[in-house]
Amino acid sequence: QVELVESGGGSVQAGGSLRLSCTLSAISGYTAKSYCMAWFRQAPGQGHEREGVAAIYTGDGSPYYSDSVKGRFTVSHDNAKNMMYLQMNNLKPEDAAIYYCAADAANFGYECYLDADGAPRYFGSWGAGTQVIVSS
Repeated sequence: QVELVESGGGSVQAGGSLRLSCTLSAISGYTAKSYCMAWFRQAPGQGHEREGVAAIYTGDGSPYYSDSVKGRFTVSHDNAKNMMYLQMNNLKPEDAAIYYCAADAANFGYECYLDADGAPRYFGSWGAGTQVIVSS
């Protein structure tokens, strides 16, 4: 497992942009060669399930997006800094949520995805989250 810390959340008007960051740190002094890192979000209040919005395989930078954010969000990473980013453009009120960073060691690109046949991928490490507020 690793420690993940998110930053960059805040309040923005609809149509605006925000950039989230996630820093990955080793807990026991060991980090894997490559990871599947992902962004999830969960809107506050009851009845809102956690939704995977983007993932990236750090081995080759291959990105994956949910249909709800495709074309508006861009996930990227910087291996030298052990950081992942989520650039969010054209934000909508329905994008408001707590955004979580997640990571799991992955040796191959095909091991990195958000869900398969409706079943979410397992991620072993999670950050505490950063809140995004979008006003209409």
